[in-house]
Amino acid sequence: MNIGESTVLLAIVVLSLFFAVILGYSVGYMSASRRINDLESQIQKFKDDLSRLNTSLESLSASTQNATVFVLERNISLTELYERVKNSIVVVRGLILRYDIFGRPYYVGQVQGSGFVYNFTGRMVIITNYHVVSTAVNITVTFANGNGYAAYLLGSDPYADLAVLSANAPENEYYPLEIASSSNLKVGDLVIAIGSPFGLTGSMSVGVVSALGRTITEETTGGYPIADVIQTTAPLNPGNSGGPLLNYDGQVVGITTAIVSGSQGISFAIPSNTILREIESLVTEGSYNKHPWLGVFGIDMTYEIAKAMNVNVTYGWLITKVVNGGPADKAGLRGGTTLVYIAGERITIGGDIIIAINDKRIVGIDDLSSYLEENTKPGQIINVTIIRGNEKLTLPVTLEARPPPS
Repeated sequence: MNIGESTVLLAIVVLSLFFAVILGYSVGYMSASRRINDLESQIQKFKDDLSRLNTSLESLSASTQNATVFVLERNISLTELYERVKNSIVVVRGLILRYDIFGRPYYVGQVQGSGFVYNFTGRMVIITNYHVVSTAVNITVTFANGNGYAAYLLGSDPYADLAVLSANAPENEYYPLEIASSSNLKVGDLVIAIGSPFGLTGSMSVGVVSALGRTITEETTGGYPIADVIQTTAPLNPGNSGGPLLNYDGQVVGITTAIVSGSQGISFAIPSNTILREIESLVTEGSYNKHPWLGVFGIDMTYEIAKAMNVNVTYGWLITKVVNGGPADKAGLRGGTTLVYIAGERITIGGDIIIAINDKRIVGIDDLSSYLEENTKPGQIINVTIIRGNEKLTLPVTLEARPPPS
């Protein structure tokens, strides 16, 4: 190869390398450019998301500020309310006593709940739940300052899960709470519970009234319903029982009583109207025996039950059994006649369906129990409207007092 050919070959190699570098750079540049564009798009998307998040936070902040304004307008705060009422709440404790086969006593454990101080016509008493003290002996109450005193049962009503105690404490220990009418409560109202869940004295929880006029049963009621109960979202746990449910003014509107096992945010309280109605009898007589009684058992109506009975009413309360010699039996109300399975449940159908009392529409057991408890008393005659077959009838029924627990 001569010098000229070598020069040409070298030039070709140099040019090839040059174009290869240019091509490689161009490919790399284009790839980097695309990557930069992708990053810029992601950055812009992040900015847009951040902008929306800021807008949401500003909206939430505005809502929070409005809530704060509401608190300030009421001239109160939850902190101030707690400080005002905390000395009125007590821990209630008692021992559970058993006897062996030789009649010798022994203790098997203790019970614990909450209570609150109330001034009944100048006499300081402590209100709690019946189920807290029903099986207890050697009852004591402990105030917020840690001072504890012996207490004894003044009166109780298992049908309302109420009990009233008297404690051997000096007058300066008592800071009574005011009890307001629960009739003024509405769904959505703020409520505050204070008690001793799991023994944690003076614990406060906040929620809203999630329903009114509920009906519940407890072991102490012998299957009879506790009527007109308040349902709330305030978190409750064992040990809260017997503590007050307060409104925003620090007044008692209920007494916390039950928690639904496995529930999420559902708890119950006996309404303050029940306390106001019974407190005199509990303190002066030791009991309350004025719960109105129809003498019937039943179940809420449903579309499926109506279809099985071939009736055209899907609401009301179906009577499945009438107690012999009870008020309903004397008035001629009829219970069920045929046992059937509806949606996998055994139901006795064929009985009368209660759809109204004194022209008040009855949708189910909640309406029935709440109306009777709030508006009637033993000895009163009520007009019960029923569906029998597809015939509408109204029968007068003379109410009686509910029998004692068996």
